Amino acid sequence: MALPILGAVPKARYALGAVRLLNGAGTLFATRAFSKRAGVDPETSPAAIYALRLFGVRTIYIGLELLVARDDHLRDAVAVAPAIHVSDTISAALAGKAGHLPKGAAKTAVAISAVNILLSLLAWAPPRKRRRRLRRS
Repeated sequence: MALPILGAVPKARYALGAVRLLNGAGTLFATRAFSKRAGVDPETSPAAIYALRLFGVRTIYIGLELLVARDDHLRDAVAVAPAIHVSDTISAALAGKAGHLPKGAAKTAVAISAVNILLSLLAWAPPRKRRRRLRRS
């Protein structure tokens, strides 16, 4: 079965997949540097390293889904993407508000997640149909 074009902007899913892969790889393979950039000291918070690596694996997986999945699997991945990024945005905002993340790191995480929400909505939303102008004779 051929997959119809998904979303208002079909390239949005590729952009979102690439963002997810880059963020996931950075979090997984440069965990200590990433944690320091986020304002978390890996020496005093070793559990943060574990959590960041899990986040990296999860982010790589959901990025690959958008890039390589096909048919129903792709349709499902695109459909759940907005919920994933809304929850990431809320989590980052709450962590910043509670002081679990420094304000600057929380703002960066919220901004990245907000862009991801936009991309996920563009990848998921049905394209608008063009209205044909009726010609009068």
